Amino acid sequence: MKGFSYKDYDALGIAELIRAKEITPSEVVNEAIKRIELLNPELNAVIYKMYEKAEAAAKKSHITDGPLAGVPVLLKNMTQEIEGEPITSGSKALKSYKAERDTNFVKRLREAGLLFLGQTNVPEFSLMGITEPQLHGATKNPWHTEYTPGGSSGGAAAAVASGMVPVAGANDGGGSIRIPAAYCGLFGLKPTRGRTPVGPKAGRHWQGASVDHVITRTVRDSAAILDMLNIHEKEAAFQAPVFNGSYLDCLNKPLDGRLKIAFSIESPIGTEVHSDCAEAVKQTAVLLEGMGYHIEEKNAPADGKAIANAYLTMYFGEVAASLTNLEGVLGRKAKSSDVEPSTWLLGLLGRATSAEEFVLSLREWDQAAFAMEGFQEEYDLYMTPATAYPPAKIGELELKSLEKLLIKAVGSFGMGSLLKKSGIVDQIAEQSLKRTPFTQLANLTGQPAMSVPLGNTAEGLPAGVQFSAARGREDLLLQIAAELEKTESWTDVKENDFFRRG
Repeated sequence: MKGFSYKDYDALGIAELIRAKEITPSEVVNEAIKRIELLNPELNAVIYKMYEKAEAAAKKSHITDGPLAGVPVLLKNMTQEIEGEPITSGSKALKSYKAERDTNFVKRLREAGLLFLGQTNVPEFSLMGITEPQLHGATKNPWHTEYTPGGSSGGAAAAVASGMVPVAGANDGGGSIRIPAAYCGLFGLKPTRGRTPVGPKAGRHWQGASVDHVITRTVRDSAAILDMLNIHEKEAAFQAPVFNGSYLDCLNKPLDGRLKIAFSIESPIGTEVHSDCAEAVKQTAVLLEGMGYHIEEKNAPADGKAIANAYLTMYFGEVAASLTNLEGVLGRKAKSSDVEPSTWLLGLLGRATSAEEFVLSLREWDQAAFAMEGFQEEYDLYMTPATAYPPAKIGELELKSLEKLLIKAVGSFGMGSLLKKSGIVDQIAEQSLKRTPFTQLANLTGQPAMSVPLGNTAEGLPAGVQFSAARGREDLLLQIAAELEKTESWTDVKENDFFRRG
């Protein structure tokens, strides 16, 4: 196709051109590879490339292969496994590990006709809201390379925001879709627990807190791919409420003008909220009120600090289990030198966490879920900042040398319980959750939640606004997002310098 500007099309737009035979899958893949090679040396979003296989698949691709046949995509280097391909999860301990089979998530994308170009960068085991693993190095934000794109799907967000691909695989266990979407001016939907595939090796990820989906530039791409991922996976531990319609079709249906939306700009853990992040919510509230919706300032009924503690208890336990599982890959027990200091610290805290504490934390999840279900019966949507602070600078949140030495010294004696008593848990909560205290609630309750690009910081970086709905109501979130996407308040991701290149 003469004059084809690959970066300007979303996934559905590219698929339409391929079906109309205005462009071939091979031409699309070639353009995607060119953009990755042009931009990735500076952004470090893509850490593993599968160009030859993508080119071969493009030559065989046919419009009957699926609704997105011939469209390129990048997968997240965590749980989104392709048989025979490396999957490091951002850890040097797994640098030689190769996936034994395709995950069901990957199978569904393949059945939709998407072509896999490679994998995106993640923090070690996807544990952080930044993407700066020692193994692959830091990923940078296309809006300003001194800043993080967020995490843990930071590589995915940087790739989509810069126009390398229209969509990229992501997952969200505490905000890992919504945080990078907010920092990079993208649309990021975390579906309802149980909505998208988790198998075949697991029936749940992070006790059901983590859900796989994609990060996109347009709402319609997210909706279309959710249609493809919305299957009944009978082996899964959790099942989402049945939705028999089409999420994509929902975008064209008008919303009920009586929609009630609650909003809050208060941090659920009592920490500060940056004025730029709060202002994005306030302006969105004015916008929605002008669109005819009922807007009311009201906090969620969940105990924010209890939610934070319950989340961290699961977090510690999951890291400890991951370190134990490394034995099967390494052929020996994991040592502190196998992983990053922060990962080892979290594992020590997990080993010092009792079964009683773990069970009590899960009960807190259930109590919050019941409370939020009642809240969402009164209010159709709940709106907050997606993050409490703008993006941090690269390296700003790295552990200090003294902290690393402390972890190494205490870890040598396996004294995780001493660490818990030292107050370092409070420091972790303060450092990691104070910047992103709004996202974990939906992971623990199982609700769908999304970040929409509806604000900017004083530095010209994007700010996200988060919406959540009752379990099973992704359709409602997508509908309101589609309406907001038509407004001038929606951030145009194509304005970042990296997208403009080429």
